[in-house]
Amino acid sequence: MRLSSRGHYGLKAMLDLAQNFGEKPIPLKRVAERQNVSEHYLEQLIAMLKKAALVKSVRGAQGGYLLAREPSQVTVGDVFRAMEGPVAPLYCVSEEDPGDCDESDYCITRSVWARVRDGIVAVIDSITLEDLCREAEEALNRRGRA
Repeated sequence: MRLSSRGHYGLKAMLDLAQNFGEKPIPLKRVAERQNVSEHYLEQLIAMLKKAALVKSVRGAQGGYLLAREPSQVTVGDVFRAMEGPVAPLYCVSEEDPGDCDESDYCITRSVWARVRDGIVAVIDSITLEDLCREAEEALNRRGRA
């Protein structure tokens, strides 16, 4: 299972907003520059995040985007699902509405993929944007000491 650029850049954008949580709205152009992603592509991603109620927009000259919840209340899993949909290494073991399979009653490998899904879910749902902000700060501090 591979994460697409949507999930990757969506998470980077959310981390950027989390690192600036509690401040004024952040213009999309600034997020795009800091995260090295095209503003046009980021507009598409932000629309998906807004639809999932993870970000909110503020109109006007001082407008931009903000997290809809505190960073401690948003998990990587929330972002991943908004960008990519339900976790599903194979369609027959999807988190939501697993697909029908003629072999499901006797498929030996299905349990492997269900455990892979469960492992991914456990990891992505255990990491918050606050955790990532803390890790980013620690990495910056280590770089400063080097």
